[in-house]
Amino acid sequence: QVQLVESGGGLVQPGGSLRLSCAASGSIFSINIMGWYCQAPGKQRGLVATITSSGVTNYADSVAGRFTISRDNAKNTVYLQMNSLKLEDTVVYYCMATTETYRNGWRDYWGQGTQVTVSS
Repeated sequence: QVQLVESGGGLVQPGGSLRLSCAASGSIFSINIMGWYCQAPGKQRGLVATITSSGVTNYADSVAGRFTISRDNAKNTVYLQMNSLKLEDTVVYYCMATTETYRNGWRDYWGQGTQVTVSS
């Protein structure tokens, strides 16, 4: 099994910053893509940002230039630095890791989600 544990969410004022972290643990053989997705109530989960094991990044247009994704492969951890936060960034953020395990091969694993609230 693989567990993804997120941290760093919370309440922040517009224009402020937050840093999300997500650490993967368990019977991991290899991790390819790690990323962050978000989901607002009543809407589908959507891409925020992803990063490959070699550091290639991809961002949603809505966050490009404001958010930065990074990872520490040695720690199986992915980060999301969120700057210039806007009211519309208020959603639940989910960590995802495309992970290979000895038992299940390659599959996507998800964290439990962390709430980010941008409010004055």
